Amino acid sequence: MPLEPIGQLMDDARKGGYAVGYFESWNLESLQGTIDAAESVCAPVIIGFNGEFLSRAGRRAEERLSWYAELGKEAARSANVPCGLIFNECPNDEWVERAAMAGFNLVMPADAAAAPEDYTRRVRELTALAHQCGACVEAEVGELPCGSAGGGAAGGALTDPDAAARFVAETKVDLLAVSVGNVHIRVKGEQGLNLKRLREIHKKVPVPLVLHGGTGISPLALMQAIALGVTKVNYGTYLKQRYLQAVRSALKRDLPNPHELLGMGGDPDVMVAGRLAVRDAVLERIKALGCCWRK
Repeated sequence: MPLEPIGQLMDDARKGGYAVGYFESWNLESLQGTIDAAESVCAPVIIGFNGEFLSRAGRRAEERLSWYAELGKEAARSANVPCGLIFNECPNDEWVERAAMAGFNLVMPADAAAAPEDYTRRVRELTALAHQCGACVEAEVGELPCGSAGGGAAGGALTDPDAAARFVAETKVDLLAVSVGNVHIRVKGEQGLNLKRLREIHKKVPVPLVLHGGTGISPLALMQAIALGVTKVNYGTYLKQRYLQAVRSALKRDLPNPHELLGMGGDPDVMVAGRLAVRDAVLERIKALGCCWRK
C-alpha cells in the first residue's frame, strides 16, 4: 500500500490508545526485518533512516538520499500494513528539504547545538516547505541525555511545557519530541519516565508527543506515557545491538564458499541472520506499544 499519511497514523493511535513504533533502519536487511515483524502482528509502523548519520561530513563515502527515499517508499508499497517513512534527526537543513521533496512523509530537523530562537526560525521555515511537499514535521524541545558511554546518562535538559507550547504555536510542527527522562543510545538497562513533567506537557501541547530513546524505557513507563499523549516511540540502539550480535555469531562459521555466507539465503547467510535478528528485536518491543492487531 502507499505511504500512510502521518496525520492519519497519529490520529488512529490517539483514538485507539496506542503508540506507533519507529524502528530505524540502516540497510536492506534491517528494513526487511522491521516490515517482517510489523506484518506478522498486523501493526502500523514507521520506517526510515537516520538523517544525522547519512548527512555527516565525516562519512567515508557520500550517500545518495534518493536511494533511501525510493527504498523506503517501495518497502511501504509492498507491505500489507500501514507504513510512514521518516528522515530522522537531521541537523542539516538542506538534507531535510531534499528528504521532504524526495518523498519522505515525515522529516525531523534536530540540532541540539543551535540557539533556541535560531532553531525555532529554521523549523518554522522547514515546516512550511515540508507541508507544501505533503510531508509532516517532527521537532524537539528539550534535550535527551546520552547513555552511549555505558554508565550513567550524561547531559540533557527536560522539556519545559510552556516553551514547548510556544514552539509548537510558532512553528506549526505536526509532532513534538520531548525529554522526560528518556535517554538517547542507552546501551544497558531500562528506566521509568518523569510522568509529572509529561503530564504538564500534554496539557499544554496540542500535537502528538514523541519519545526518542525507546530502547531504555521500561514497558510500564511506556504504557503510562501513551496515556499522556505519546503516540510515537523511536527505537534504534536495541536493534543494532541485536543485529551485530547475530552477524558476529554467523561470521564464526568457517565456510569455504563465500556465497553461503553472503547471498544464498540459507541458515549460514549473514544477511539472513541480521534480518531475522531485527525482526525478533522489533517483535520484542512492539507489543509494549499496544499497536499489534490493529490493521
